[in-house]
Amino acid sequence: MRLTLNIWRQKGPNTEGRMVKYELPNADPEMSMLEALDVLNEQLIAKGEEPVAFEHDCREGICGSCGIMINGVPHGPVRATTTCQLSMRHFKDGDELFLEPWRASAFPIIKDLVVDRNAFDRIIAAGGFVSVSTGSAPDGNAIPIPKDDADRAMDAATCIACGACVAACPNAAAALFTGAKIAHLGLLPQGQPERERRALNMVSVMNAEGFGSCTNIGECEAACPKEIPLEVIARTNRDFLKAAWAERPPNAKASAGAG
Repeated sequence: MRLTLNIWRQKGPNTEGRMVKYELPNADPEMSMLEALDVLNEQLIAKGEEPVAFEHDCREGICGSCGIMINGVPHGPVRATTTCQLSMRHFKDGDELFLEPWRASAFPIIKDLVVDRNAFDRIIAAGGFVSVSTGSAPDGNAIPIPKDDADRAMDAATCIACGACVAACPNAAAALFTGAKIAHLGLLPQGQPERERRALNMVSVMNAEGFGSCTNIGECEAACPKEIPLEVIARTNRDFLKAAWAERPPNAKASAGAG
């Protein structure tokens, strides 16, 4: 099948970028989008041109590094699918595609389709872990956990930190990512001792990194390849507000209560 690829090319973070059109006349319908870029790069290298820079690792929908905007949609037109899992059979012969990097001030472009997502790492470092001593690994049935809580925790834990939620959000908010990382620990017994402090620290870093505010548009949930539900944002907001209230000076609490 023949495809026309319009790809964002930018040599570095401090240079101007532009869309460049490439023809891919021999795309196999069974190849993935990343494999199509591999074929294109082989053609460019053979002609002595610079290949397109794009990020990838596992190519199995696990690592979250392959994010690309395809025709204005994070990861492309198929729901619950990462860019590396998106096959060419979802497009028609002769289609023209537009490939761009994530667009967010907190994700500065490094080169072409590669962006710097270290802001996510800094949010995790602020509290996305359990630091209290839990001793040796207990028997799997020693701590009873309601099935609903376990299911919701596992759903949140499937987040692969790809950044599609940020790219899809008109505000470039990271609330879904941050909420998923807070919820999957806060729903389990091991995460309870640091639950509120975790939310306070992680949300504070998220705001400091320059992500936008969540206005409950829901594009993040629709674009998420792991279908993380919006409820993780509501849970995070509750934990954050409770922790922020506890941090207020006693006289401020008294004034608020008196009003």
